[in-house]
Amino acid sequence: MDIDLAVGLVRDTLMITLMVSAPILVVGLLIGLLVSVFQAVTQIQEQTLSFVPKILGMALAAMVVLPWAGAKLLEFASRMFAP
Repeated sequence: MDIDLAVGLVRDTLMITLMVSAPILVVGLLIGLLVSVFQAVTQIQEQTLSFVPKILGMALAAMVVLPWAGAKLLEFASRMFAP
């Protein structure tokens, strides 16, 4: 294995990781931002109010994105193990 092939494999691995994880992380970011604004406006500083909506939203996003992410990962794995 030469260095160009190894660099290409690492680059492809990082790109597929970013593509698969980005939708779930964006949902967590948006929900966290909305909850933070709500807490700042109402001055409610309850810790569970921050975590529970994020966990539920990210779990829902993971269920919605799972078929697409699974197809991408399967495609990537088949490219990696192809002769």
